Amino acid sequence: MPENRSLALAAASSQQTRPVPQPVCQAVSVPCVTSLEAFHRAVADFAITDLDLMIEPEALAAARRSLDSSSLLLLGEMHGVRENPLLIRTLMQAFGLTSLALEWPEDLAPVIQAFLSGQPLADHPWLWGGDGRITAGHLAVLAECAAAGPLELVLFNGVIGADWSWSQRDEAMASRILAASVPGTRTLAVAGNAHTSTSHTELGVPMGARLASRRPGLQEIRITYGGGSFWNFEPRQFASRIGPEAMMRLYLHDGALALDLPVATEAVVPQRPQPMRESP
Repeated sequence: MPENRSLALAAASSQQTRPVPQPVCQAVSVPCVTSLEAFHRAVADFAITDLDLMIEPEALAAARRSLDSSSLLLLGEMHGVRENPLLIRTLMQAFGLTSLALEWPEDLAPVIQAFLSGQPLADHPWLWGGDGRITAGHLAVLAECAAAGPLELVLFNGVIGADWSWSQRDEAMASRILAASVPGTRTLAVAGNAHTSTSHTELGVPMGARLASRRPGLQEIRITYGGGSFWNFEPRQFASRIGPEAMMRLYLHDGALALDLPVATEAVVPQRPQPMRESP
């Protein structure tokens, strides 16, 4: 699933450009919000609950080895799932982590830090991308973590050059994580699962592989969504892979860490219509 949405262009005549159809947040499921006030309400209304995640002993040991040897543990997600921030919270508690790195625009750092210090969330253009990496649940969980004690937060998605390749963007994200790493601090780094593989993929050299080359022993946890829905610019569905009665668990599969989430639900995502573009 591509993370960057291609904007629909209006069909232009020689005289005028017709308006582009814009995404509308559906009133039935409220999968996205378009105003800061509505987003504030969604954050306040988000129910933070303890997930019943079963961590198998071998997986627990493997994740701890990653943190001990590299100071990092990667989590590969599909954006736009309501349970993602709850999984982050559960893993941070399980491994005693107070440092979190997110694939969010680094320009949002002052806005998020002010929010975590108790100020109302300020408006910012980067809040409204709509791909699901930022959700109401994330803000609620971050606020809870910050209130409970020190929270080191790193936002590692930055401006890229117009001529950069996919691999160059991932290299830049890896560099930001490493530059922000405080000696002695162990960090959970969360990104879309196209970026967290610790080996080369058909897309190129992902962030995870760049980090693994600098931090030997690094492991990735990849979330397997067994079915359900998510929001990525619009409502989407996962193909059914795991029965809904299956257990939520973290385990080793062929030496790799896997996390089964049997049923995913749509997150509340901030998204605003893109501005109209004039025809050239």
